Amino acid sequence: MPLARTLAVWLLIILAETIHGILRGLFLVPIVGDLRARQTGVFIGSLIILAIATASIKWIGARTRKRLLAVGALWLALTLAFEFLFGRYVAGVSWGRLLSDYDPTRGGFLALGMIMLALSPLVAAKLRRLPTAPA
Repeated sequence: MPLARTLAVWLLIILAETIHGILRGLFLVPIVGDLRARQTGVFIGSLIILAIATASIKWIGARTRKRLLAVGALWLALTLAFEFLFGRYVAGVSWGRLLSDYDPTRGGFLALGMIMLALSPLVAAKLRRLPTAPA
């Protein structure tokens, strides 16, 4: 797995998701409220991630299912670290609020978004019809 390319695409994903979050806060929250905007944002964010993954998957160079899943796992780990570290220590969001985004009993759908993030390299390879070896 070409690490530099994998990290470059992840940085693009984080930038796009940050812009998405800002725009969601400015335009969607006033219309539908915070919780509904965050729920909707998971699906929009998943589409953004899938679009970036699909556009960049050839460039990343992972060609086996194992490597595609490794790219997704790295993106997931980095995103969770970013989400919790940035959210808690930079944005000052409480742990309870951060965790509520992952709790479906409290209306949180973000776990679904994280699953999509982890699987997006594999899905992107399939969408681009790239040959992938099982190993």
